[in-house]
Amino acid sequence: MTTLNSGVNIVLGDWSTLQKDAQAVRYAVFVVEQKIPAELEWDVMDAQCLHAVAYDAQQQSIGTGRLLPDGHIGRMAVLGSARNLGVGADILRLLMRQAKLRGDTAVRLNAQQTAEKFYAREGFVRDGEIFMEAGIAHICMAHQFK
Repeated sequence: MTTLNSGVNIVLGDWSTLQKDAQAVRYAVFVVEQKIPAELEWDVMDAQCLHAVAYDAQQQSIGTGRLLPDGHIGRMAVLGSARNLGVGADILRLLMRQAKLRGDTAVRLNAQQTAEKFYAREGFVRDGEIFMEAGIAHICMAHQFK
């Protein structure tokens, strides 16, 4: 567990440990807020990923993300009430650190186009053209470790 100055804790773990809390955030953000069909949100990769879940001071899950075996970061989501507090950046940095620790030389992600500047601030660069996924414009981005 990593505790941040804001009182937010981030826990790393597998799907069987963090599924309930990660699903709650992903459902609220992707299915309810962004209207992505639920059947597109859950996939077989969850069981193979390292997951991160952020918890507020009341131990409620407020953010999540996952690191796939191939170095992709995905399913980054933060509840609306916790946005712009640095939670997403902290989750992203922790997943990037885990990728580097396991020997990955880079990480990649498919960012929603509206989040491109967020990822750029963390050192990601655009790698390709805009494409549609689940009815939302996305862009491939990559970050090379030094």
